[in-house]
Amino acid sequence: MKDRLVYAAYAAGWGALKHLPEPAARALFDGLADYAWRRRGPRVRQLEANLRRVCPEADEVRLRELSRAGMRSYLRYWQESFRLPVWGRERIARDVRVEGFEALKEALDSGRGAVIALPHSANWDLAGAWVALEGYPFTTVAERLKPERLFDRFVAFREGLGMEVLALTGGSVNVVGTLARRLRAGRMVCLVGDRDLSEAGIGVTFFGEETRMPAGPAALCQRTGAALMPVTMWYDGPLLRARIHPEVPVPAEGDRTEKTRAMTQAMAAVWEAGIREHPQDWHMLQRFWLADLPVRETVEEGPGAAAGREPGARPAAEPEPAAEASGA
Repeated sequence: MKDRLVYAAYAAGWGALKHLPEPAARALFDGLADYAWRRRGPRVRQLEANLRRVCPEADEVRLRELSRAGMRSYLRYWQESFRLPVWGRERIARDVRVEGFEALKEALDSGRGAVIALPHSANWDLAGAWVALEGYPFTTVAERLKPERLFDRFVAFREGLGMEVLALTGGSVNVVGTLARRLRAGRMVCLVGDRDLSEAGIGVTFFGEETRMPAGPAALCQRTGAALMPVTMWYDGPLLRARIHPEVPVPAEGDRTEKTRAMTQAMAAVWEAGIREHPQDWHMLQRFWLADLPVRETVEEGPGAAAGREPGARPAAEPEPAAEASGA
């Protein structure tokens, strides 16, 4: 029964919201964001705890302002994603601005392949649609959702935007092997890589505290020779802005695990700077730093382990952000 209700709610969102006038849809989702923010439930409190790390100088009033803006940004992602199927090419081109795209094109046009790694900021689906419309389709990984019909609908939605979506679990495809083949063929792989869902990621320092991030983006680039290019994103009024940062090189020294750690830390430093500039657009409503997580034994993953999370799916235990993607 619960699965049917969840699916019905998302289906209603897709079916009805894309037909609402733009101002009405925006007002509705701003109202939902403000309602959740006023209630200050566990997700909002966790968002504020995370923002406290990002903005340690902020007092409680400022934190509340940031968390309200953060909830509005998060609900804007959902509003845009529900309505994206009716946005035309012109609308996407008008509302998205990308810096550094030439460097990405150079890597892809050379046949080398590229891993685009990004945090949970702004709207990764919209950015992905823009990249696909530029003539560069890509492959990503999504964690399987419950109910199954909802997962299938998210996959169909993303594939309709020009993405190839691999299910992280439960499929017949070797995910890491498929990603490696795409990269060796000179294609692009996009992975959301700031949050480790495997509990076996690489330890990094982020805003001065320890956390773990997926090893997959860095490991795949070592394995295939593809370029690792971190991305930061934020909202600027009606626009979505994205910055493709310079390639993170493979270190000349160290074993594979040491190189993976160094590359992941370098990527985290890029994201840290971007999130510090636009903290309200980092949609991290879950426990993220090790100090906030239950103490469990974890094993550092090697290059063949999880590949990082892309824009579109989270674990079944956390159904709220049902459409987040995976870093394999």
